[in-house]
Formats: sequence, C-alpha cells, structure tokens
Amino acid sequence: MKREYDFSKAKRGPVVPAAPGKTRVTIRLDNDVIEHFQNIVDRAGGGNYQTMINAALREYIQGARLEAIVSRAVRKEVKAVRDSLKRTG
Repeated sequence: MKREYDFSKAKRGPVVPAAPGKTRVTIRLDNDVIEHFQNIVDRAGGGNYQTMINAALREYIQGARLEAIVSRAVRKEVKAVRDSLKRTG
C-alpha cells in the first residue's frame, strides 16, 4: 500500500454509469422490506433484489392506473343508470 495516492486526475461519480432509461437514486427502505425482496431472490436461486423492487413498484403503478380506470367507468355507468331512472321514474 502506498503512503500517498495521487487523485488529481480522478473523476467523481459512479464507476459504472446507469443504463439508458435508468436513474441512480438513493432511497431509504425499511430493513424488513429489503430482506423480503432479498429472500425472494435467494429462493429463486439468484437475481437482483433491486430489479424485484422496481418490478413491484411498476406493478403497483399499473394496478393503480387500472383501479382509476375501472372506478371512473363504474361511476359513469352508475350515473347513466341514475339518469335513466330519473327519466322513467
């Protein structure tokens, strides 16, 4: 090991750049959440727990969108039925 190192030409930032379409973030998660995803990866025989978290977040977002679409459609149908009942009632 050297007594001193020359960092004058060093570059700041990650050693491996993020893939296109990906953004490096720092996020604090509860230990049990991380352990949950790490256990899933271990049981599957390998993989990346961060990829699993990303997939879970994406699934949640898509489900939330679906829920909003279904909710909007149901409200529209209920309104149509009420309006129809008012006209005939």
